[in-house]
Amino acid sequence: MLSRSPALGPLLVRGAVRSPFKRPHPRASYPRTRLTLPSLRVDPARLAAYERVCGFPAGAGVLPVTYPHLLGFPLAMRLMSRADFPLPLLGLVHTSIDITRHTALPATGTYELTVYIAGLQPHRRGTEAVVVTELREGGAVVWASTSTYLARHRTDGTAPEPREASEPREASEPREASEPREASEPREASEPREASEPREASEPREASEPRESAADERREPLPEVDRWRLAGDLGRRYGAASGDRNPIHLHPLSARLFGFPRAIAHGMWTVARCLAAHGAPDAALVRAAFRAPVLLPGEVVYAADAIGRFELRAPDGRRTHLTGEVLPLLT
Repeated sequence: MLSRSPALGPLLVRGAVRSPFKRPHPRASYPRTRLTLPSLRVDPARLAAYERVCGFPAGAGVLPVTYPHLLGFPLAMRLMSRADFPLPLLGLVHTSIDITRHTALPATGTYELTVYIAGLQPHRRGTEAVVVTELREGGAVVWASTSTYLARHRTDGTAPEPREASEPREASEPREASEPREASEPREASEPREASEPREASEPREASEPRESAADERREPLPEVDRWRLAGDLGRRYGAASGDRNPIHLHPLSARLFGFPRAIAHGMWTVARCLAAHGAPDAALVRAAFRAPVLLPGEVVYAADAIGRFELRAPDGRRTHLTGEVLPLLT
């Protein structure tokens, strides 16, 4: 059990030092510890800064649908920087996030936050770690997310089946907070959920260029809704609000050390900005796939349709940065 979130800086350094000694494999062992913050309250100033930089309505009194991920990310980093986590932190790519929100979350509420690694799964370009974050109120799960993080390495090249957009599905019953808070056995990821392609994002770093799948080539672009010009300091402003000050987001010089021509936007900023524009019902299932980094400064096209799909793409349409969908949660 933890009383507060660990600082990200030392975790990044520790994970970076250990990275060259890691040998990723989908059948490797991984830490089974659950990290929990038992009485979490949101800092109003930090929340207001997050709302401003992501475009959510100011002072709405409820947490943006993506905000609990920000609260849980330091705990996820603590797990992924451990010596017994088999994937190297350097080069790890946040490929997707699924969010289930059961109800609106008051900004003044007191919550219990738990993060754990649910398993490892094979990917056509390496191995993915499945990281689960759960937010409870009064013992019931009110928000949960599943993120996948890809470590690239040689594989047999077997490509997984692409995941199609699904129909709204029934919500599972919230699990009661009955498990111990330390070193308990998490459930294994039930079925490996494979992406059709590596979905690039920003935590801890992006790969430079994904290859579009056949499914992407067949997909018609969504109708353009808006164009956003992104300032060169966006990564620094989001980093100040979120606490994620990964050097690939902060300055062109530090980004070049990791193979990027300029600083890149945080992947979680891109999905938060899209959801601020798109909106989501109080009870919702959100899915997002990170596909290519967004260089800063730059311009992007936000596109969406009437059935809940959204995407972020380059103005010339040749690159898709993010795809996602918002589905009403059936309760």
